[in-house]
Amino acid sequence: MRKMLAMAVLAMFGPALAVFAADAKTNWEDNCAKCHGPGGKGDTRMGGKLRIRDFTDAAVQAQFTDDDAFKAVKDGLKDAEGKIRMKAIEGLSDDDIKELVKYVRGLKGGTAAGG
Repeated sequence: MRKMLAMAVLAMFGPALAVFAADAKTNWEDNCAKCHGPGGKGDTRMGGKLRIRDFTDAAVQAQFTDDDAFKAVKDGLKDAEGKIRMKAIEGLSDDDIKELVKYVRGLKGGTAAGG
């Protein structure tokens, strides 16, 4: 009985809770596009300054794993001297970050997954 009640509550409120979590495209636009560009080419003023790599390039995408990308989003990136190159994105759940990594992978070839 408890299991059925829990499932009913999830069915009723699950979609409402999902509204609070932004989708990967929105997270990209809100947290990444300023530097990486809307399409992931790194073709922004800040992207040029930081020499951000073009995520639409398959060769660039081959240079990092999903785990590398996850860690970069969660912990940020520093250069060899320890200077911050990218701040960690705060407020994203691990699932949000995983979806964002999938989104970045979808930028390869110039088209983002789900966007």
